[in-house]
Amino acid sequence: MPAVPSSATRRPSLKDIMELKSLAKDTAIYGLSSIVGRFLNYLLVPLYTNVIPASTGGYGIVSNVYAFTALMLVFLTFGMETGFFRFANRQDEDPRRVYANALLFVGGLSLLFVIVCLAGLGPLSDALEYADHPEFVGMMVVVVALDSFQCIPFAYLRYQKRPIKFAAIKLFSIVGNITLNLFFLVLCPWLMRTAPGTVDWFYDPDYVVGYIFLSNLICSAVQMFFFIPELRGFSYRVDRALMRRMVSYSFPLLILGLVGVLNMTVDKMIYPFLYDDRQEGMKQLGIYSATSKVAMVMAMFTQAFRYAYEPFVFGKSNDSDSRETYAKAMKYFFIFALLAFLAVMGYMDILRYLVARDYWEGLSVVAIVMGAEILKGIYMNLSFWYKLTDETRWGAYFSLIGCAVIVGLNVWLVPRYGYLASAWASVAGYGVITLLSYFIGQRKYPIRYDVRGMAVYLLLAAVLYAASTFIGHLGLPFALRLLLNTLLLLIFAAYILKKDLPARQLPFIGRFFRRT
Repeated sequence: MPAVPSSATRRPSLKDIMELKSLAKDTAIYGLSSIVGRFLNYLLVPLYTNVIPASTGGYGIVSNVYAFTALMLVFLTFGMETGFFRFANRQDEDPRRVYANALLFVGGLSLLFVIVCLAGLGPLSDALEYADHPEFVGMMVVVVALDSFQCIPFAYLRYQKRPIKFAAIKLFSIVGNITLNLFFLVLCPWLMRTAPGTVDWFYDPDYVVGYIFLSNLICSAVQMFFFIPELRGFSYRVDRALMRRMVSYSFPLLILGLVGVLNMTVDKMIYPFLYDDRQEGMKQLGIYSATSKVAMVMAMFTQAFRYAYEPFVFGKSNDSDSRETYAKAMKYFFIFALLAFLAVMGYMDILRYLVARDYWEGLSVVAIVMGAEILKGIYMNLSFWYKLTDETRWGAYFSLIGCAVIVGLNVWLVPRYGYLASAWASVAGYGVITLLSYFIGQRKYPIRYDVRGMAVYLLLAAVLYAASTFIGHLGLPFALRLLLNTLLLLIFAAYILKKDLPARQLPFIGRFFRRT
């Protein structure tokens, strides 16, 4: 991307800092449910990979079913999260009426989905090649319907700027899911060995994968009770004119979302079908999915940032200096995404223990997957130009192009190169749509991003990553490798403080920078 002269290259003023302070605060709180919460969830990965051997392909089944679930979640929410924010922030609309109509639409669509899928559960399970376990599909149908409906109350909490309740519900559900998984996958097997009479009346030791889905179903159902206050006190009347406008606005976002989630999960959907031996496909998918989880620190950071950034963007859309603020937010996102990348790769000697040893062969995909996540985060930041201009069709165009690239490369290369091809296909897909969104966005809704400054950070991160990789090949002792990688990370952090954070205003640290 060409360098663009920008006022974003100057040091942030006190006003800039105050404007971004609210965003940073909300990002931190949402991060409690997103970053910390997802991290807690990812602690299930070592559990799953230890109780489900790679050779069985069981973890591949979990990944495959959840990939389809993610797609249906986007379909059932219908882009109404963003649609709700857009219309609720309009001065000529009643936010409560907008919220009630969003609930009615998503709730009705979710209920219809459950009825149709459960009525045709047999053929649906056959099509997905789960004829032996149709209940896997049935449980996740109900889960995705519940989660879709709950997305709207979650959005309402974000609109009301109530991140504490948002984070509390998310964390309660996550902790509950972890507890149930530990009960079914650790405690019950132990009781079967030591006191079988206590659990053998309901527990089947061979039903490991099924208990993972059952735990999710229980938590999604219980979570509904926390939203009772957000579901009461509204007039649930369909405003046809309003709903038509919301659907018209949200439909391109639905296409964008469907194709966007395909970009993230299509490899896990089609992977088993690209192998002549489905069992081998599930085995390789399980290895790929498990090791990719190590890279999900980036996805957690991106998600937390998005939760805070979306209402922030729409809330500032009428401010005269909003574009300058968006440019700064993009730069800070990019900087800290690179910092997260260096941290994960620098401490891979520790993080590899998130998965069992028989999955370690897939760790080579971690850096590639993190690169794809960084590109996805940049694209997320860029995407607000077409949301703010109500030209959401562009998002659909970009996502379709990205999906075509990812699917095409998977089908072409996976039979030859396996999951490495899937990882690189994601990088290629997100790279293409990021460039398209940037260049078209600069014509439709120009924002002077500090491209030159971001390029310097990228170059520095690449050099430090290369140094870290070189250190890893020297055969040094474990502690010395960690020490050297920590020093590399501190170099990057020091550069951030020197160039783009108000280090001079920080206690103790500021004295050093003022002297220099």
